[in-house]
Amino acid sequence: MLRILENAEIEAQLSKLKILQPAHLLIACLNEKTGVLGEISLKSTLDKTSLKAIIEDYPNQYTTNSDFFNVRVTEDVIKVMEVAINYMKRFNQVYVNEGHLLKALITTNVMDSFLSDENKKILLSLGTTSRDMITKIGNYKVPRINSHFVRKVNKNDVNDLVHFIENNFSNEWSQTIREAFSLSKPPIYVALDNNGQIVGFAAYDIYKNKKCYFGPMGVALSNRINGIGYSLLHHCLKDMSDIGYEYAIIGDAGPIEFYEKACNAVVIPSI
Repeated sequence: MLRILENAEIEAQLSKLKILQPAHLLIACLNEKTGVLGEISLKSTLDKTSLKAIIEDYPNQYTTNSDFFNVRVTEDVIKVMEVAINYMKRFNQVYVNEGHLLKALITTNVMDSFLSDENKKILLSLGTTSRDMITKIGNYKVPRINSHFVRKVNKNDVNDLVHFIENNFSNEWSQTIREAFSLSKPPIYVALDNNGQIVGFAAYDIYKNKKCYFGPMGVALSNRINGIGYSLLHHCLKDMSDIGYEYAIIGDAGPIEFYEKACNAVVIPSI
């Protein structure tokens, strides 16, 4: 996202008006070549040259300053960023990502003059929904992680863990975890705080009995960005590699950028 914001500012500085508009944010997204944004560039009919031409002819709007940029921006840009932040909060996440931005660009209607209905559909379906990812774990090497607060579950953890998941996530996840405790050795890890309370969990090979399948994983909102999710993920990937799996599927990955960075996972292209 930082690169997208920086590139949007560069696009604005290169424009005739030197004012950052919502379309500059979209162009910056299309300049990305990896993940869902790279897939969007391949499957949409959006042309960056045409977008730039439309920007130059777009009616002047009231401009203002923004904490996110070093150039003046239109009021529509302020609206888009505010809506993107609201999406982040609604999904209980701690960083604005490209999915929040794309959804804000479309739902605020500031791009109606630039996008066809078909391209809006592509942006929403490919860029703003959870996607399956895959990462190679053959010859896996454990990165440097903090392991002192992470351990495998025991049978006595079931009620505390189910209660934690019900309070912080979904009933579907809690039911999946409860059923996994019927296994002799549930493939589930928990992260504990200094008081021994559960603040996060991760599992593998339990969702609908799918093998090579990582998830679900969740960390309490107040404990994110502390490396807990990273540690939980790699404890599971190490186990999966030891089993002999060559790849791990990360199902319905919400924070795609987290898995891209944490374990070099890539988005599985849609059919």
